[in-house]
Amino acid sequence: MSANSSSTAAALALIADDMQGMDRVIAQRLKSDVPLVSQVSQYIIAAGGKRLRPALLLLMCGALGYRGEQRFNLAAVVEFIHTATLLHDDVVDESTLRRGRATANEAFGNPASVLVGDFLYSRAFQMMVEAGDMRIMQTLAEATNVIAEGEVLQLMNMHDASLSEDGYLLVIRSKTAKLFEASARLAALLAQSSPEVEKSCADYGQALGTAFQVIDDVLDYDGDVSEMGKNLGDDLREGKATLPLIIAMQRGTEAERNTIREAIETGGTANMAQIIAIVQNTGALLATRDAAAAEARRALNALQTLPQNIYSNALQQLASQLLERRF
Repeated sequence: MSANSSSTAAALALIADDMQGMDRVIAQRLKSDVPLVSQVSQYIIAAGGKRLRPALLLLMCGALGYRGEQRFNLAAVVEFIHTATLLHDDVVDESTLRRGRATANEAFGNPASVLVGDFLYSRAFQMMVEAGDMRIMQTLAEATNVIAEGEVLQLMNMHDASLSEDGYLLVIRSKTAKLFEASARLAALLAQSSPEVEKSCADYGQALGTAFQVIDDVLDYDGDVSEMGKNLGDDLREGKATLPLIIAMQRGTEAERNTIREAIETGGTANMAQIIAIVQNTGALLATRDAAAAEARRALNALQTLPQNIYSNALQQLASQLLERRF
């Protein structure tokens, strides 16, 4: 087990009982009179994953001293929204493998995946209304809308080899980091924290989510397939210009740029080995990890406003160890 795996495991062990509380809410709220809804929902939620977004909400609640029941409800809401985006994502990306097994669209077909994703979104909105707090509803409604915008933005950027670093970061901040940010902010709202603490929580979530995705994009060219549970080169196959490729194109020779450009524009992976070599030889992977490191430091800085306890220590570990992530 890597240092990063152990630090994540230690953080999750801290909230094991809370995660069980969330799981009870999930099981209860996934019930539907339509069998296929329950079947597809259970399939994707049973796939596991680190569940970092609800874990972040629950750790932040611990750090801020909030122990109310509503934390289970909102952790489940966050997981439902994330799961809905995964269902829709895999259809859009035509993915066949996630977390080492067939995606829901591969197992049940695209129509079922899209419609069950809609069910999860709408169930999440029913549940957030039950919190009876306009700020909570505003935070989640805005996050869901920004994520949808990020998805469309990414679709527009497909096969675009001229995408800039700023354009890439805009997609990440919208598509991935926004739900991390909302999860952390929700804890502050539940704890009725000061505006300063709320902002720090949101900043931490956004920075952590950005670092997480940047490292994820590194692993598409430098990961362990058996541990990642997805295929190397998936991003390139989908025509995504991620940060390792953007930097490699900035630093490479004209011939190397042309090789990467053609691969992005056609979604071709025939030259995958050559592209991995270019990305490594230009120092693009190291530069991308440096970009993730800058976000991790931003996350650590944001924690300074929070009370010091075992939960905030765990949040600190999550940010500092993220850089060693290998899958």
